[in-house]
Parts: sequence; structure tokens; C-alpha cells
Amino acid sequence: MKRYVIKSRPGKSDYLEILTETDGGYRIRLTNTSDGSEKIREDFIDRHLFDICLKTGYLSEFAGLTA
Repeated sequence: MKRYVIKSRPGKSDYLEILTETDGGYRIRLTNTSDGSEKIREDFIDRHLFDICLKTGYLSEFAGLTA
């Protein structure tokens, strides 16, 4: 499972994990952490939108340890 860091506001830690891949895109898990609380949700992202997010730097591959 690949994990990406989402560019966000200072003091927040936002992550995106790819759960499964389809022809059209990815089923993902979004984790938003702010002020000690954590929100997790699952969603779908179109492959084209995901690629744009990588190219613009909105998403970057997580360089730390993965769970």
C-alpha cells in the first residue's frame, strides 16, 4: 500500500493511501490529523486527477516508515 503526503496547512498532517487500483483510478484512504484528532475516510480518485496532483506537488510520496 503506497502512502502519499498531502500538501496542507501548517500544523496539519494529511495522508493519502492507495487501497486498490482500477482502470479508471484508485480507491483511497484519506487521513487528516489536526490538533490531536484524526479523521479517516475512504473515497475514489480518478487516475488523471491523481497524476495532476503528483505533477503539481500537491501529493508527494511518503518517505517515512509505512504501516
